[in-house]
Amino acid sequence: MSPREPSIPASWELVVGLEVHVELATATKLFCGCANRFGDEPNTNVCPVCLGLPGSLPVVNARAVELAVRLGRALGCGVETSAFARKNYFYPDMPKNYQITQYDRPTNSDGRLELPDGSVVGIERAHIEEDTGKTTHMGSGGRIHDAVYSLVDYNRAGVPLVEIVTRPDIRTVEQARACAGELRAVMTAIGASDARMEEGSMRVDANVSVRPAGSGELRTRCEVKNLNSLRSLGRAVAYEARRHVGLWEAGERPRQETRHWDESGGRTISGRSKEEVEDYRYFTDPDLVPLTVDGAAVAEVDAALPELPAARRAGLAAAGVAAEAAALVVERGQDGLVLAAVAAGADPGLTVTRVVNDLALDDWSQVTPEGLAALAGMERAGKLSATQSKQVLAEMAATGGDPAAVAQRLGFKAMAEADLEAAVDEVIAAHPGEWARFCAGEGDDRKKMAGFLTGRVMRATRGRADGAAVNRLLTNRAIRP
Repeated sequence: MSPREPSIPASWELVVGLEVHVELATATKLFCGCANRFGDEPNTNVCPVCLGLPGSLPVVNARAVELAVRLGRALGCGVETSAFARKNYFYPDMPKNYQITQYDRPTNSDGRLELPDGSVVGIERAHIEEDTGKTTHMGSGGRIHDAVYSLVDYNRAGVPLVEIVTRPDIRTVEQARACAGELRAVMTAIGASDARMEEGSMRVDANVSVRPAGSGELRTRCEVKNLNSLRSLGRAVAYEARRHVGLWEAGERPRQETRHWDESGGRTISGRSKEEVEDYRYFTDPDLVPLTVDGAAVAEVDAALPELPAARRAGLAAAGVAAEAAALVVERGQDGLVLAAVAAGADPGLTVTRVVNDLALDDWSQVTPEGLAALAGMERAGKLSATQSKQVLAEMAATGGDPAAVAQRLGFKAMAEADLEAAVDEVIAAHPGEWARFCAGEGDDRKKMAGFLTGRVMRATRGRADGAAVNRLLTNRAIRP
């Protein structure tokens, strides 16, 4: 991981903390019995409690608490007695004109998140709160100042959330993306949320500032709100970093504010000045008692936690899988298949190459570990070329079956050495200029010519040639006296 964000000068350092809002996968809302369901007709999953009507009283959803504690423990947080508070603000999407949340006594605090590159981001807290409704501004720009009118849907109001607040430990755009991606992976692994950013069940706010390289100070930050994809998160953080550097170098000071990301324009837009704690006038909710999760319940949650993504990547690393490939395999949920194939005798590198490059499918359940191991063995022994192996794997994913039987059905068999040598000699004779460059070249030029000549051999043999064998023959002929 680069120690700084490369889009800003080396004399500056990026400082980012994330606030990630995650809708919990409960059947009902946090304080009432209304359905927690995405995509229903607007304002149909509502009742006096989530609409904030006079005389209605909240009752805590026990399942939401269980999932929140599960998420906190997966992030290494301590679980403490907590209290609900009222966060007061006035906006149409919050019908009560306050949000029930946790303020100075969160359920989960002081955790950590290990990223795929091995770096660690601190988790300050992961507290329980209710979601707001959804306001849609009807107009050309989609923002309130462009709106002809606005529509409010309260189906989401009262849906249970956990807000995960990281410490300002993030130093690069890629690390910000990796942090959000790892949080999403953890949440889906433990079943706490589907974390679908496109549906709003996971939303990311990024607090961005910069400081002189080597400084320990925390300068004025801006909060970029409601980023709904990892791509948008990365672009928004990079833009804000450059904007802040430009302001400081011009002798100006960034204004602490919330900003919104304009995806089409590739820039952030000023929203409102950033509220301070006193602006929200927090006080303990008088209708809800303190929330205590006893030690036995926490121990039960711990015992039920599945193996988390960091541990799964470590298992792949121990089996000889490179870090980048391991991260992708775990993200797809294919690590169990790879490890079982390796345990059955498959070469780790070749197995992962096939899975990463050729098994990016929604449904690969037909491929068994034994079948994958056998396929890797056939390719390693030269019984199948790389191209043939890809086609056999595609057929196995579609219909299942033993790779040897699939290869026979497709008419694949290894080329005889004499036939392969003849094909290589024909290509060399047909391309004397490229052959001369290969023999005389070094470094990238030699690799380029090797790729060209190998490609022509593969085309001539209709993919039957083994690429490694072709490269070996080319090298032998180049050094032949």
